[in-house]
Parts: sequence; structure tokens; C-alpha cells
Amino acid sequence: MLTPEDRARDFPALNDTSYLNTAAESIPPKCVGDAIQAYWNDKLRGMKGRDAHFGQVEACREVSARMLGLSTAEVSFCSCSSEAYNLLASALDLGPEDEVVVSDLDFPAGATPWLRATHPPETRLWRASEGALDARHLIPLLNERTRLVQVSLVSFYNGHRLQWKPFHEAVRRYAPNALISVDVTQALGRVVLDCAGADIIISSTHKWTLGIHGGCIIGVPQAGAEKLTTHAGGWFHLQNAFEADRFQHAEPKKGAASFSVGMPNFVALYALNASLRYLEGIGVANIAAHADPLVCEVDKALRDYGAAPMCTWDSANPSGIVAFQHTRSGEIHAVLEREHIHVMHHAGRIRIAIHGYNTQKDVVNLLRVLEPLTRTV
Repeated sequence: MLTPEDRARDFPALNDTSYLNTAAESIPPKCVGDAIQAYWNDKLRGMKGRDAHFGQVEACREVSARMLGLSTAEVSFCSCSSEAYNLLASALDLGPEDEVVVSDLDFPAGATPWLRATHPPETRLWRASEGALDARHLIPLLNERTRLVQVSLVSFYNGHRLQWKPFHEAVRRYAPNALISVDVTQALGRVVLDCAGADIIISSTHKWTLGIHGGCIIGVPQAGAEKLTTHAGGWFHLQNAFEADRFQHAEPKKGAASFSVGMPNFVALYALNASLRYLEGIGVANIAAHADPLVCEVDKALRDYGAAPMCTWDSANPSGIVAFQHTRSGEIHAVLEREHIHVMHHAGRIRIAIHGYNTQKDVVNLLRVLEPLTRTV
């Protein structure tokens, strides 16, 4: 893990603050800034810089594939998760006779494209119970008309981490025609992924991966590439974009590659290539081993204070997020800000996110402020 010297060198912005808001925005390491500068230097070469640009895309594809447990041919990129999910809707081309299942712990990007379709499928809502998704409650929502089940491995809302195996088994048993889409934005780079058997994996790049805005990773295992090929126009994802027959028909690349419809956002992929290699060098398992006890400490303290978190934090299935609601959440957030302790305050909840660059001192500072403001007699 990071030594104090590593942290000071790689994350100088953290020297005077307790930054506990990675689930919203990460603090990138210095190597990401160096990568952005490298993009600028290559861009200054004009057309001659494109060889370097596309080299970085392929290098980023390689490390992204390793992080997802896929091959390089099964990974591609677009600009954000919202674009990815709208392209997924294009690939599936669902109609009123079809059904989609989403959960009430999901981010809007994955939950709303089905509502905006010209001829929308029926959307069924898997509701959390006591802040957690229970596969037993999913089963009644599944049938032969179910074409897609969309989930987040870790919820942006309350930090709940899905129990993957019972979820996966339920979908495969009770919805034989359904594809499984999983958003790992709140997991990738922070927890060891356990979403084997997903048909498509999607992640933004500016949170736990320590990258910047403007990127999204798409993973589509080869077995499902034919079903998950978009119907979007464009050029970069086409086999025949500049061939003689290009005005007669458009022939897309299959699977993940079909989600890269236009010129890549090179600067985001330079950054992501650097940040993922930085995380890979530390090891996600090592990050989890360092940060999980800190999350557990915050969870336990909040329960002791009487400010119960919004879901049960499970040491056997951990995430990096603890969230709680409080009638004085605005006041609590304002005090934390004055103390240079940065958390997320939104929708009446305070969300605390702990990554590998966080320390015991960050947790001590946080709890020092939270205890008098949240403790009930």
C-alpha cells in the first residue's frame, strides 16, 4: 500500500484535507496529470500525433481488460455511462412486448433509457428491503418476457454491494431470455470484482479508477457480442466506414467495439491508462485490505452514535461507501466542509467514500466532527 511518502508525492492535494468523496469525484495521482501533459505534447504534433493517440487507446484497452477479467477484444470505450446505456438500448431494440428489470438503488443512467424509448418496454422495479437487494424479491419480477436485468454491483446511493451469485442464478433460472447488465462504476478500482457471467459491464472513469471525465469502459464477453451490437450510426465502430459501399449499408464491428461510435476521447484514455496501471501496481486486493477496515470503523461508529447507515455493511461482501440520513444533514455537511473534510451531501443523505489513499487520520478527523452532531442519548 501507499507509504506516507508515496501519498505525499502522488497525491499532494490530500496533504491538507480529509477527502472522503471518491464515490463522486476521485483525486487522481500525479501520473494522471503527466499523462494529460503527454496527450497535449502528442496533440501538438497534429496528424503525426495520432499514432501515439491510438497507441494509448490500445494500451488502455489492455489494462482495462485485465481489470475486468476479459480479453482486449471484449473491451471498448465511449464517453460516459449514459452514452453506454443509450447505446445498449439501441443494441437491444426493445418494444412493448418486452420487459426490463431495474432496481431502486441504481443510478439514473442505467435505469432511464428504457423509459425514453419510442416504444418503451415494460419496466419492472426491484425494490430494496432495508437498503439491500434480495434475490428472492427479484424472482417474481422475472419471466420469459424479461430481456434485460440492469444492476449496479455497488449502489451509488447507499453503498449496498449486490450478492452476485444468488442474483445471477435467479436471472439465469427464471428469465431464460434475459441479458444481465452491471454497472461497476462504484466498484472498479476499489473492490475485487465478482460479476462473472454478466453479459455487459459498464464503468465511468472519474471515480474509483482515479481517471478523469469523458470516458467509459464497456466490456462485452465474446459469447454475447452478436446480441450486443449497437444500431447506432457513426464511423469508428464500422467495418466499412470508408469503403466503396459505405453509402449502401453500414457494417458494424461486433459487441464492445460497436459502442465506440466516434473518435475516442483520447485525453480521457491517456488518463485512464495511467490511473489503471497505477491501481494495478498497488493491487485492488491490497487497496481493499487497507480501506475496508476504515469503512467498517465508520459504519460501527455511526451505529454507536445512533445515526444508522442506510444499509448493512458486510465485511464478507464489502464496498467503499457508508451513507446515512439525518434531519440535520445540511448542518453536518457545512461543519465538515469548514473542517476540510469532504463528503457527499445529496438528497438528505451524507455519503462517505473511502479509497486506498485515505488514512486512519482521515477517519479520526471525520468521527471527531460527526460524534457530537449525530450522537443520540
